[in-house]
Amino acid sequence: MNIATMSQTLFYLIEQQPDSGKAVEYLRQQVDAYHQNPQVSSFYRVFTAMPRFVGRKGIDVPADMAFSLQRLRPGFSVAGWTMDRLARVWWLLQLPADEKTIYVNTISELFKAGELNELVALYSALPVLAFPESWRFQATEGIRNNIADVQSAIMLHNPYPADYFDEAAWNQLILKAFFTDKDVTHIIGLDERRNERLAHTLADYAAERRAAGRSLPPHIELLME
Repeated sequence: MNIATMSQTLFYLIEQQPDSGKAVEYLRQQVDAYHQNPQVSSFYRVFTAMPRFVGRKGIDVPADMAFSLQRLRPGFSVAGWTMDRLARVWWLLQLPADEKTIYVNTISELFKAGELNELVALYSALPVLAFPESWRFQATEGIRNNIADVQSAIMLHNPYPADYFDEAAWNQLILKAFFTDKDVTHIIGLDERRNERLAHTLADYAAERRAAGRSLPPHIELLME
């Protein structure tokens, strides 16, 4: 994936939002200032302050933009996002990726200190960040997180797990999705990543629920075959 092209596409989508003039002006000012003086403290400040300047309204995603994003990064979707989530993901793409250690450390610090909406944006950005293999551990931590919105950000409409999780981590994601009543049909790669171990584990889980007189989660049978 070309990060520069993805950045341009996301910014164009921001520009297309109703009443986005002030947000666009703010983002242009901040990115120009950051490029002139790329300080990590400034990068963090803008990421944190984003909602105050761009708002939290839900975004509109025209069909042509959704198609463009899919072509750039298969499986990647911004449907259902808010303006601050979109702007934060775009902002993450402004971080230079010429030095891996600096890049990974800078974003890792955001994960450590992030509040709820910041974490949602960070996990949403995993499919479009540089050095994707470096985020495997962080992504599996997202699955263990007990905050529903954070879990959804990594589990649903996100191609990163299907592309980079090993079988054990993938199976854990699917199990956690069923345990937390997520709509598994929104998990990217659900059919392609089916495996025998997962089928056996889900069969045992289903048997336990039946024995307890409980109904089965929707769609679980699809993965037990």
